Amino acid sequence: MADKIVVAGVSVDTRHWIGGERVASADTFTDNSPIDGAALGEIARGGPVEARAAVAAAKAAFPGWAATSRAERARLLHAVADGVEKRIEELAIVETTDNGALLRSHRRGVMPRVAHNFRFFADWLLTLEHEDFETRGHANHVSWDPAGPCVLITPWNAPLMLATWKVAPALAAGNTVVLKPAEWSPLTASLLADIAAEAGLPAGVLNVVQGYGAEIGDALTSDPDVRRISFTGSVPTAERIAVSAAANLTPLSLELGGKSPLLVFADADLDLAVDLAVEQYDNAGQVCLAATRFLVEEPVAEEFTRRFVEKATALKQGDPRDEATDIGPNIHPRQLEKIDGFVRRAIAAGARAVIGGHREDGQYYAPTLLTDVAQDSEIVQEEVFGPVLTLQTFADEEEAVRLANDTRFGLAATLATGDRERAERVTARLVAGTVWVNCFFVRDLQAPFGGSRLSGVGREGGTWSFDFYCDLKNTVTAPGGWKDHG
Repeated sequence: MADKIVVAGVSVDTRHWIGGERVASADTFTDNSPIDGAALGEIARGGPVEARAAVAAAKAAFPGWAATSRAERARLLHAVADGVEKRIEELAIVETTDNGALLRSHRRGVMPRVAHNFRFFADWLLTLEHEDFETRGHANHVSWDPAGPCVLITPWNAPLMLATWKVAPALAAGNTVVLKPAEWSPLTASLLADIAAEAGLPAGVLNVVQGYGAEIGDALTSDPDVRRISFTGSVPTAERIAVSAAANLTPLSLELGGKSPLLVFADADLDLAVDLAVEQYDNAGQVCLAATRFLVEEPVAEEFTRRFVEKATALKQGDPRDEATDIGPNIHPRQLEKIDGFVRRAIAAGARAVIGGHREDGQYYAPTLLTDVAQDSEIVQEEVFGPVLTLQTFADEEEAVRLANDTRFGLAATLATGDRERAERVTARLVAGTVWVNCFFVRDLQAPFGGSRLSGVGREGGTWSFDFYCDLKNTVTAPGGWKDHG
């Protein structure tokens, strides 16, 4: 296989990055663009051998990186951010070609956020401390000790942004990292390895291994030298990782998606509510936080639906590299088939497609809104991860909360209302890691992020990230009793 491929004019190395060197594999897998299905190239297909080599490299680099001062670690993370900013256009076009998300979003929002991830955690590291305290005259001092090598397994819907959401705090905390990106969108992780090396990150501190699912994942997550595992993806994969990690009691952070509601009350600004609703088609519906279940109060349901249909049908679906495109393709033929299967089964069970409900040419699925859906139906209860939304109505606040909470998930919720007291009452009762009131997708890295129920385990962001990526140590010192060595 060729060591490098050229994607939209950008050279991308197809090999692993282990211990500061490029490492090939005997086997490969084909990476295809969802835009037109074209093969982008053959990617190194790692397995247990590469997994063990990457963890060994991370273990060897750990003592030196852990001993590096906070100031120096922060400086190097800022240098990585500088490198990202210099290559925003390259990263944007490669990721759009690889996963089909809008190029305009990558340029203006996603890739700048990648750089911000590194800067934020570098700066947060320098302010990280617990207040010392006394217990019966004994001094207590809490320190944040690096945990060790971390395995980070990341998804395909926002590959580089979600990878660096994990990589940045793990490195800032003094850990070394083995990053395993999703096989459907592997390319920008390889570019990140180049950027980190150019920034001066020591060999073995960041390692990137490519591979297909469990072939390499099981070896990574069961390795006894791994001290933290962070995963974003599906519940079945998380269950497998948890079993694999259990033998070594390796701490886990799991973000597993959701089936989030958008609650629209009759006193809401309907134009705002419709804008929030249409926004759920972002990234072709491939957003874990998306409010895919519309719950609308009965008196405004008809008008809400009319306005939504008018606005949603005006969206332009097509090539994500086109500045005017609003919705691009779905990531993979297998995912497209999964989406279509959900919709076909829902319609067969009595659901009505107000808009959409069908595939388009290539890997595109028409933006879809389904009504006449039962609360216990598959389409209401299971995550579709595509541009498919459902609409149900409710009679009062009690029913709204009941419907909102009636799934196995609890990642996020969005609420549209003009009544402040109602907003406070309802948000207090919603089961969700994040609740947005009259807004959507406003995220600050200092806030805790994660889900309840099957939406995940743990929280990351700000100090919560360091809580996970560090071993917190409390040192208790008795008063007096010191010998004079003078």
